Amino acid sequence: MSKRIVSATINGEVNEFLVEPYHTLLEALRNELGLTGSKEGCGNGNCGACNVVMNGQLVNSCCVLGVEANGATITTIEGVAEGEQLHPLQQQFLEDAALQCGICTPGFIVAAKQLLETEQDADEERMRHFLAGNLCRCTGYDKIIKAVINARDVMRSTAGAR
Repeated sequence: MSKRIVSATINGEVNEFLVEPYHTLLEALRNELGLTGSKEGCGNGNCGACNVVMNGQLVNSCCVLGVEANGATITTIEGVAEGEQLHPLQQQFLEDAALQCGICTPGFIVAAKQLLETEQDADEERMRHFLAGNLCRCTGYDKIIKAVINARDVMRSTAGAR
């Protein structure tokens, strides 16, 4: 099979890349575009380590073909911070020690950001339910949820300050 040309807006920039029709979006992001923040944890959509937002929907990039990204708008973990300024979720993951090995962290942050952007008043129960598709084998979920709650509160206070 021959490679296909894919054009997608990734983290706010238009990108064109070649991808084999059978390669996943995760493979294209990592191998063709050098966006290695998304991790392959399971390869079958069960762990959330490869989460990205595609056309406003949270997806496991290991379950999407790269060619399906043609014309799409995608946000990866590399697009979460604004320049050198960490997103409140990234800052809280650091401050609340909500990470250890780092394999699951990008997926948790991308998923939590999607949740907080669509449900600013998400409570702990909703957060736990929404993030249930993300697996962590090191840190423990309580620290992760604490970081998301604290980031939500920071985001609320900065939104009110505007």
